[in-house]
Amino acid sequence: MSEKSSVRPEAVTDRPAGGAAETAPARKGLALALIATAQMMVVLDVSIVNVALPSIQQALDYSTTDLEWVVNAYALAFGGLLLLGGRIADKFGQRRAFIGGAALLTAASLFGGLATTQEWLLAARGLQGVAAALLAPAALALLTSTFAPGAERNKAMGVYGAVAGLGGALGNVLGGVFTDALSWRWVLFVNVPIGLLVLLGAPTAFRETTPNRGRLDLPGALSVTAGMSLIVYGLMNAASHDWGDTATIAPIVAGAVLLAAFLLIEARSASPLMPLRIWASAARSGAYVIMLTIGAALMALFYFLTLFIQIVLGFSPMKTGFAFLAFAVGAAVTATVSSQLIGRTGPRPLLGVGTVVFAAALFWLSTLGAGSGYAADLLGPLILAGAGTGLCFVPLALAAVAGVRDQEAGVASALLNAGQQVGAALGLAVLGTIAANATKDRMSELMPGSGGDSHAPTGGQMPPQVQHAVHDALSHGYGVAFLVAGFVLVGAFVIALFTIRVSAEEAARTDIAAVV
Repeated sequence: MSEKSSVRPEAVTDRPAGGAAETAPARKGLALALIATAQMMVVLDVSIVNVALPSIQQALDYSTTDLEWVVNAYALAFGGLLLLGGRIADKFGQRRAFIGGAALLTAASLFGGLATTQEWLLAARGLQGVAAALLAPAALALLTSTFAPGAERNKAMGVYGAVAGLGGALGNVLGGVFTDALSWRWVLFVNVPIGLLVLLGAPTAFRETTPNRGRLDLPGALSVTAGMSLIVYGLMNAASHDWGDTATIAPIVAGAVLLAAFLLIEARSASPLMPLRIWASAARSGAYVIMLTIGAALMALFYFLTLFIQIVLGFSPMKTGFAFLAFAVGAAVTATVSSQLIGRTGPRPLLGVGTVVFAAALFWLSTLGAGSGYAADLLGPLILAGAGTGLCFVPLALAAVAGVRDQEAGVASALLNAGQQVGAALGLAVLGTIAANATKDRMSELMPGSGGDSHAPTGGQMPPQVQHAVHDALSHGYGVAFLVAGFVLVGAFVIALFTIRVSAEEAARTDIAAVV
């Protein structure tokens, strides 16, 4: 998946003893290699499990709805604790936070690869998200404090950004290769040797920064993470319960109460995770909402297409991973174009085109059926989806930080990235429920008396007529989800039209390399 988890630190003024300029070139080379590797680990953990999902479902007997938690456990912990991770790096030192995050991610990955139950794997995925929330901001903070401003830092930032973009596509390919050649467990185990290398090199590569004084907003972090998790849980319950059922309503209401408490905590806190004044800009608020929709649409694309390609089309995990390279090609081309044009056009035209192109891809995918093929029905929309996504990321990053005070540029950018993760979790919960209900209804039409059950899609073990019905019902459910996601992006286009008012001149003055 083309997930970008780059997060500017809230404080970038700390410098290691002696300053970045005095760091030896060899040490800087090692530092950049470790920072890029850590960023690759964080991005891979977003996308590498996607292609392995059908194998994980069969191995641990997940229901279709519960399978979503393999993705959402990571996304919610990562997104909900990202701002706290930046604060921890500031308070306790960037190198300590980096090493702590890498150690936890390595241990959580080993723990998850050994999982024999659903609960075990979900706990590991949650721990991976916590580790990523600590590691990602610390890595970028160390990049800023290690490399001198100007050409040196811009070059390092370019490497960092390239790795962030490559990681999404590479995750799908590696997920397929590992699942096919070894086991789904290796989509988690892969972090272990990489993490050990990072831990061995970090003490040599980085000098410790001077910790900042300040309080950690633990109540804020816990309330927002728990609140979002409860809302997602309630929305996912709607797939197996009525919308009016207590199992659906109670978690949603409890989550809403916790989110209200989070806002109250932030309004009264002397050191809030999310200063409420950051939302005063219409352009910035619009960028955050649009990023929520992009996160939801991306997660729907990768989650449902992975299941469709393997279950309905019958592709192997490895072939599925390579099938998503079409998305990466589209994203790479338009991301480059977007970076070159934004200084002349400003962010709004690019966002408008990007959201419409992505929406068109999802509308195209909504026509999928049991008889669809890759070349005729998937290749085109995947390229379009990648192209639309690539057009959106740079404008969104710029709109999020344009006009913000220097001391709040980090939190403004971090909120954008946290929004992508939260949007992914919310989107998968809502669209997963929509797809499950649409699948159930179609299955009941095709096979009365089946109860709409299309779980355990082991095509070769089913009679041909049952297999065809399951594939038809799944294709219909995924198509309905893609249709809804397309309309969500149409809403994002309208939001961009009315809220993103950053001029081309202001865009030209902003250092793009510093916000992507």
